[in-house]
Amino acid sequence: MISTNEPELAWNALRYGAKAIESGHSAKAFLLGRGVECEEIDDGKFDVRRMMNDFVEKGGVVLACGTCLKIRKKGGTELCPLSSMQDLVDLTADSDRILTFG
Repeated sequence: MISTNEPELAWNALRYGAKAIESGHSAKAFLLGRGVECEEIDDGKFDVRRMMNDFVEKGGVVLACGTCLKIRKKGGTELCPLSSMQDLVDLTADSDRILTFG
């Protein structure tokens, strides 16, 4: 779960997920709160969007809280589809571990 729009922290969360996939694990990222802004982070040092694309290209899944997006007057995207609290509940129930970054 990523609930920050802080560039370095979001970048490291996605980098960790990509590495987990490379190591044979599955990984999903649920963007919550300010985390739904990750796709739009523009930082010269930490390319969050590129890392998010890398995570997805390796087989990771990104879901974005629909309510959090609506509060910000945003919709889901192809990279970050609009999801729900039920999706987060299901993701949590299906997971061996949950890490939070935020």
